[in-house]
Amino acid sequence: MKNKKDLVGGQAVYEGVMMRKGIDIAVAVRDPDGQIVVKKERLQPYFKKWTQIPFLRGLMILMDSLFWGIKALNYSTQVAFKEDEKIDSNWEIGLALLLGFVFFVILFIVLPLLVVKPIEKHISSQIIIRLLEGIVRLVIFVFYLFSITKIKEIYRVFQYHGAEHKTVFCYEAGEELTVENCRKYSRFHPRCGTSFLLVVMIVSIVIFAFLGQQTFLLRIISRILLIPVIFSLSYEIIRLGSQHTDSWFWKIVLTPGLWMQYFTTKEPDDSQLETAIVALKEVTKEDYASEVSH
Repeated sequence: MKNKKDLVGGQAVYEGVMMRKGIDIAVAVRDPDGQIVVKKERLQPYFKKWTQIPFLRGLMILMDSLFWGIKALNYSTQVAFKEDEKIDSNWEIGLALLLGFVFFVILFIVLPLLVVKPIEKHISSQIIIRLLEGIVRLVIFVFYLFSITKIKEIYRVFQYHGAEHKTVFCYEAGEELTVENCRKYSRFHPRCGTSFLLVVMIVSIVIFAFLGQQTFLLRIISRILLIPVIFSLSYEIIRLGSQHTDSWFWKIVLTPGLWMQYFTTKEPDDSQLETAIVALKEVTKEDYASEVSH
């Protein structure tokens, strides 16, 4: 088994996979001719000095991951679809992040409040009202994931997502990175962003339940202001759970997140596994060089 410092993370992109380990990041993408094109960068996380501080590190790591995730997605579209348009400048990436945040607020904060608002006058308990709000938010989340799997291009991205998980599992098990070895592993990984988002939904139900009675506008504002708290707490839960995967308690906590990955991961084919392996090998070259030298 690899030790904890060797843990890697990744992200599915269009026709490829991005892998990251420490300050190394690699994106492997299949071009229209079927060739795997690789781009590797050695970078310094923008928020590195904050990433060791409990609760604060979750938000910093999330922002850093979103920034580089958008860059990886942009690169993959250029290679996979031979697009010339680039989104490379920090302000353009910042704008993309802002638009994504607005979409998140509308879909997962404003819409659940609007759905629950007409029935509030029939319920006296604020805790029950907030619980219903949380249930509506979960239903919207599941429906959203189910809907986008029907899009052909997104389905293929989810196949690469499955390839990423299988390849990471293989690496963490200390096995040689081959298609045959990776294929046997699960496509459901406890550190997946899908599991994180589900934990966010559940944590938000608990926190919002104690806000008491508020005006509609104040509810929206308070939920937006509490997003950093919810994301940070959710990160700590996922982080702690991923370190105790053999514990029955944490298995119960993490299992719903693994179930959600039925939507966001699909079984990859061999060519997709091969692409994920290329990306992972790029960011772990020093590991294998060290093994050979010993």
